[in-house]
Amino acid sequence: MAAPGGQFFIQSKLKKHAPHHESFKQLWETKWKQPANMGVYPFMFGAAKDFEPIVEEMTKKGLKEPYDWDAYAEVFVPFAEELVSKAEEAEKAGDKEKASEYFLRASAVYRISRFPAPRSAKQREAWEKGKVVTLKGLGLREHPVQEIKVPHKHAIEGEGSEIPIYHLMPEGASKENPAPVVWIMTGLDGYRTELAVWMEGWRQNGVGTIVVEIPGTGDSPAKPTDPKSPDREWSSLLDWIATQDGIDQKKICVWAFSTGGFYAIRLAHTHPDRLAGVVALGGGTHHMFDPEWLSEVNHLEYPFDLATTLCYKFGYGTDIDAFKKEASDKFSLLKDGTLDKPECARLFLVNGTEDEIFPIDDYYLALQHGAPKEARFVPGIKHMGEPESFFIILKWIYKLFGIQANPGKQMSTIPFKPKFP
Repeated sequence: MAAPGGQFFIQSKLKKHAPHHESFKQLWETKWKQPANMGVYPFMFGAAKDFEPIVEEMTKKGLKEPYDWDAYAEVFVPFAEELVSKAEEAEKAGDKEKASEYFLRASAVYRISRFPAPRSAKQREAWEKGKVVTLKGLGLREHPVQEIKVPHKHAIEGEGSEIPIYHLMPEGASKENPAPVVWIMTGLDGYRTELAVWMEGWRQNGVGTIVVEIPGTGDSPAKPTDPKSPDREWSSLLDWIATQDGIDQKKICVWAFSTGGFYAIRLAHTHPDRLAGVVALGGGTHHMFDPEWLSEVNHLEYPFDLATTLCYKFGYGTDIDAFKKEASDKFSLLKDGTLDKPECARLFLVNGTEDEIFPIDDYYLALQHGAPKEARFVPGIKHMGEPESFFIILKWIYKLFGIQANPGKQMSTIPFKPKFP
């Protein structure tokens, strides 16, 4: 811990229990209703009105932690299917705008049904269906997002052969006129189907995007239990990027969200010469694996059971005791020497000082080791320091790429505003 006395900076808050852990109804009323109305995380592409009957049904059933994830997921299914039917009707009628909206609204319902990770059969089914409708919705837009299966050239036995990514380039990008690219590295629960929300805003600023999932999430082919598996995954992706004539090879910046920040910090040290910059927003390095921390986070800021979700993500299944015992020695970027490597890509660490998902202590630690880094902490704000952090990061990337752009205008592309009933 980085605070005086060997404590976490938020030590006094570790024993508090957030009300949203009491029931799904409380989760909606105290944490999710506002972002749903705004059309922002975790309700990207979603409409609050689509979730109101779901909340009503959840409340009737009295669903609460610990959730039966199949029972949880199946409540959403008929509502998602209704939106898909509306989308298909609009598509048959040739109304692309309407079809796109309904497909994307269906994707939001499927997303929350598989949230925070597809751990049960019905949640995995929701994930598969959600991918289909997301790509349909994004594909019907004026500037369609492409899904590309990048060859995982550096895979070892037991890993997948492809890295699925979402990709979008600005008009006119070519060998003669290459465009910068922001590589968006996703988090614990927001996958390429969600972080695609950033792609159009970057396109409007003449910047391409790649959205890819981290090990143990989405469709990442990397072994979640192998600390070195991300190195192989990113090597394969960077090799593919190097073959793309329309990408400016000197202007590639990683922007990693939440758990993705852990992987971005590692990437900045393992591939320092292949990136113009790396932004790690709300990530961790070492104390995120402390047993004391993991023993408290299930009742703090995260909407669900954070420690057990991380346990699943890192390949431990439901064995939370083994995860708490082994994770630090296995994955800590301090213990494995990553933070003390002499070379590091230009690295920007951003988070809120009151983060209850990954301790701000981890960024203080990173600044005390290895090559110099840049940092900006947002005081008084919890995980990721949003929305202020978004404006800070956008300005940093604009300067890195040498482009003139308006962060407020770009941020206006993020909230989803439904047009149809």
